Amino acid sequence: MDTLSFKTVSANAATVTKEWVVVDATDQVMGRLCSKVAKLARGKYKPNFTPHVDCGDNVIIINADKVKMTGKKWTDQISYTFTGYPGGQREWNPAKLQAKGSRTFFEKVLKGMLPKTKLGAKILKNIYVYDGPEHPHQAQNPKTIDINALK
Repeated sequence: MDTLSFKTVSANAATVTKEWVVVDATDQVMGRLCSKVAKLARGKYKPNFTPHVDCGDNVIIINADKVKMTGKKWTDQISYTFTGYPGGQREWNPAKLQAKGSRTFFEKVLKGMLPKTKLGAKILKNIYVYDGPEHPHQAQNPKTIDINALK
C-alpha cells in the first residue's frame, strides 16, 4: 500500500466555500432543529471540515415564531441567571424569551451548541433568524434545505 496516496487536506480561509442556506422552522422541534442548524453553521456536513476554521454555511432561519417544543417546556422549563449583585438572580422560561423575540431565543439555544471560543462567536454571527417567511438576503441566492433530510 502506498502511504503517499493518502493526504489530509485541511481547509483554510482561502479554500473554504461558504454558501447561503434557508431553513424553514415551521412545526419543527426546537432542540432538534437547532442541533442541525449548528452543524450546518459549523460546517460538519462538509467533507473538508476543519475544526479550527469557520468553514460552515450562512444559515437563514425563517418562520422562527412557529417553532414547537415538546411537552410543557414553554412554561415549565425554568432557567436562572445571576447578575453578580445582591438580589440579582433572574429566572426565565422559553415563553418569556420568545416574547422578547425569536432572535434572542435562538441565540441562547444555538450558543450552547457551538464552541465557547472566538470561533463560536464568529459562527453565531453567520446565523440569521426571522419570524416571518421574508428575509432581506435574496441577493445572495440562498438555497432552501429540507432540515429533516439531514442527520
